[in-house]
Amino acid sequence: MRISSAQYFSMNVETMSNQQAQLSQIYQEISSGSSLTSPADNPLGAAQAVQLSSTATALSQYTTNQNAALSSLQAEDSTLGGVLSTLNSINTLGIRASNGSLNDADRTAIATQLTSLRNQLLTYANATDSSGNSLFSGFQSATQAFTTDASGAVVYAGDDGTRTMQVTGNTQVATGDNGMAVFMGVGSTNAEPIAAGNPANTGTGVAGAVTVNDPTNAGNADAYQIAFSGSGATLAYTITDTTTGAVGTPQTYTEGADIAMGGQTVAITGTPAAGDSFTVQPANQAGTDVFANLNAMIAALQQPVTGSTAATANLQNALNTGLSQLANTIGNVTAVQASVGGREQEVQALQAVTQTNTLQTQSSLSDLTSTDMVSTISKYTLTQAALQASQQAFVQIQNMSLFQYINN
Repeated sequence: MRISSAQYFSMNVETMSNQQAQLSQIYQEISSGSSLTSPADNPLGAAQAVQLSSTATALSQYTTNQNAALSSLQAEDSTLGGVLSTLNSINTLGIRASNGSLNDADRTAIATQLTSLRNQLLTYANATDSSGNSLFSGFQSATQAFTTDASGAVVYAGDDGTRTMQVTGNTQVATGDNGMAVFMGVGSTNAEPIAAGNPANTGTGVAGAVTVNDPTNAGNADAYQIAFSGSGATLAYTITDTTTGAVGTPQTYTEGADIAMGGQTVAITGTPAAGDSFTVQPANQAGTDVFANLNAMIAALQQPVTGSTAATANLQNALNTGLSQLANTIGNVTAVQASVGGREQEVQALQAVTQTNTLQTQSSLSDLTSTDMVSTISKYTLTQAALQASQQAFVQIQNMSLFQYINN
């Protein structure tokens, strides 16, 4: 087969052009550090790189979300620690106020201390995170959670929402708890029933704490009233289930004896007067607003009782009720803080997993797109040598012509 000179020259020029293009591409890989300058270089690798880049972007956002969620949870955890410390101080003062040796001035001083602690508790309830968002206002993060009205009552201004944040592809974590759940509610478990005396009682009867003997008794979910009638040897009480309306038969009163309702009992000491009454209610029906409960204790302590046995009994009933409600609040806040701690641990565990996945994704992406300098430089050197050899050979062959000999 004969090859014309024009065809021969064209073939060699095309070969050298291809070698130059290949050399240019290799040089670009070396200078840019990337082995994928366009999808055409490696279509399958380019598709994998796009997927890995998308995964890396998502992991980066999850890392940001995890950091924000952990920061909010840590702020709430710290605040709840202060809340519990304040509540325990209030409990100590309440127990001290129950000391019968105190006089009206002593109790007024304790009321002043309780007022200060209530205000401190309100400050915690209105705490904000590092971004200025209210910790306990639910979805109303820009709204102060609690305000005080003209009567001195504390009013919740948030909602019952719970803010959440996406921390992995299929995991959301609650980053806070609303004020209703923390300061104006009690836990669904381990919350004790509340006994309370009617402030209008004229006798000396004082109700103690309620004891739950049978937690499975359905009657524990009902509210009860214990009403007294008669006097002296005929002093009796009647139990009314105010939830169902069922009225029991009158029973003779014995001081300090247990009075049974459903699966629970309460003991009353002293001598109630005819017409006096007491209530026993489930925790969630007996006043769960910690601020309202504290205001009731403060108001009771501010009332003079010296010289009046009935007033002294009413004060003791108010303190007993307040301390029982406070115990439920402490239990509730403790449970909330435990939940926050669990969520902190969950986020921290997810951070470790996300960090590992991020490193693996970055490594895979780097292996796929980064230039292997040793291999690529060696390839560049070989390609350059081949091009130079082609050029030299082309020059030598170009000079091979019979006309050179004829002319000579």
